[in-house]
Amino acid sequence: MHQEGVGGTTVTIGLPSPDARSTIAPLGLTAEARTFVGSYLGSAVPSRDIPVYLDLWRQGKLPIEELISDRIKLADINESLDKLADGKAVRQVIIFED
Repeated sequence: MHQEGVGGTTVTIGLPSPDARSTIAPLGLTAEARTFVGSYLGSAVPSRDIPVYLDLWRQGKLPIEELISDRIKLADINESLDKLADGKAVRQVIIFED
């Protein structure tokens, strides 16, 4: 009998500080039959994954534009890095045109 909420994978994302620590309740992992894994930069294989992502985007199933926090000029790069550090932006695109 399958119970709701049982199974699945918990994925850690982002690159934390070397001093960062987390606490996990092992009973929850075991009782829920969960898998716990880390993901570095999406653990992507560009030659395999980019064509798939591109196809999904073309089909309108991957709204990349919604993931962009800001479009910036190269001259504003320092301010933009501050926004990233402060958590005020997630993804920024550098525009090289005037």
